[in-house]
Amino acid sequence: QASPLVHCISNLVTANDCANIVLAAGASPIMADAPEEVREITALSRALCLSLGTPNPRKADAMFLAGRKAAELGLPVVFDPVGVGASAYRQEIARKLLQDIPLTVLRCNASELQTLSGQSLVSRGVDAGKAPELETLLPLAGRFAAAHHCIVAVTGAEDIVTDGTTAYGIRSGTPLLRQVTGTGCMLSVLCGVFAAVEPDAAAAAALASAFWKICARRAEHLAADRGSGSFR
Repeated sequence: QASPLVHCISNLVTANDCANIVLAAGASPIMADAPEEVREITALSRALCLSLGTPNPRKADAMFLAGRKAAELGLPVVFDPVGVGASAYRQEIARKLLQDIPLTVLRCNASELQTLSGQSLVSRGVDAGKAPELETLLPLAGRFAAAHHCIVAVTGAEDIVTDGTTAYGIRSGTPLLRQVTGTGCMLSVLCGVFAAVEPDAAAAAALASAFWKICARRAEHLAADRGSGSFR
């Protein structure tokens, strides 16, 4: 009914999939990343989604300009720190963004959360490594959420969504999600879609996660063991 416009400054690898999942969920995507126009585009939108994937200085400038405009207008901002542990450059962009832009939702995997929390990790790229136990991960997510006044949504075999006080656990996905590029990026923009129409940001992120796991289970059933390409 609302069909909100969602502004995505996306990962070049996954931009098409992100645009399509926004459309499939009933919203409208706009994938603008030119610094010259992002403030205008954000002003037309109901949510902003920022991805650290495929970073470069021009894209970083666009993210900061759009983020400041969203903050000025009180729009929800979702940040996906794709592969933040892979390079010092990514870490510096993320550090400045966390310092300058009030986030609504940080959507990440466990290794990205550990890097952002100052735990020294050697990344193997943009994919999640071995996740710590839930007993370790949940308080880490809670502390980050409380410190940055945002919702932290950590995805894995069991997704965790927390504001530092209350936490949701979302189970029953499929391991095939790890075998398709961009499933995390797509969940991040879904968090933006849901946050555009659901004012409770924790509920929006938890509902997006549950929705995505249901989609994945249906896709796994339809793919019928034909492989990750059919699953996609």
